[in-house]
Amino acid sequence: MRIGVCIKQVPAGSARMDGETGVLVRDSAGGILNPYDLFALEAALQAASALQTVTEIFAITMGPPSAEQALREAVAMGADSAILLSDPAFSGADVAATSRTLAGALEKYGVPDMIFCGQQTADGDTAQLPFALAARLGVPVAGWVKEIECFREDGYSVLQELSTGTVRVRGAYPALFAVSREAVQPRAPSLPRRLAARKLPVTVWGLDCLPNPDPLRYGLAGSPTRVKKLYIPMQNAKAPPRRVEPSEAASLIRKAIAEC
Repeated sequence: MRIGVCIKQVPAGSARMDGETGVLVRDSAGGILNPYDLFALEAALQAASALQTVTEIFAITMGPPSAEQALREAVAMGADSAILLSDPAFSGADVAATSRTLAGALEKYGVPDMIFCGQQTADGDTAQLPFALAARLGVPVAGWVKEIECFREDGYSVLQELSTGTVRVRGAYPALFAVSREAVQPRAPSLPRRLAARKLPVTVWGLDCLPNPDPLRYGLAGSPTRVKKLYIPMQNAKAPPRRVEPSEAASLIRKAIAEC
């Protein structure tokens, strides 16, 4: 049994947006491991401890060459190996293009029995990537995992937090888990693991390593959503808020979109 953990490097400070492309300029701020991914890593390590058949825990990320540091942090926590998907063709990707890139790499490497993701990221904060990735891989997903009840050889049981309440989810492998910060308490890396993480080779794959290397499927070119315009909302003090009836809301929204 193998476990994969999807992580991400996020800006450590305030990163600027490119006004022309609407893409975050990640080099404008230092990078750190997405804080929410610490919970995914800890959940993966706990799963490996509970199961006697786990042969590998690997961390995978898509990002610039500097994202290698985030992978080394994952190794310091307990991952056995690391894969960096880095290519100029991957830049500017939205959730759809990112999930396509990760799915292609996981299929090439071999889809693991268990995949762990942080529920969201500190930059995009869409909380959609785990579900998009599970859909592309065709595996069940348990999102918003707030508590891990058990991991056994024949399946798992977790508690999932929904807007309507808490649901117990049981299933078999393969499966993907989007872990919330309430689920586990991340461990601190030991000094020996930190030292080992500095020397561990990181596998780097570019566009030509994916099963379908068509550049139009990835990055900004393969992203169906775009940031069209950036601006600071201005409040008109002379025009007080107007109550809008539900019957006219749709037409006003369509008009606002058309004017963007």
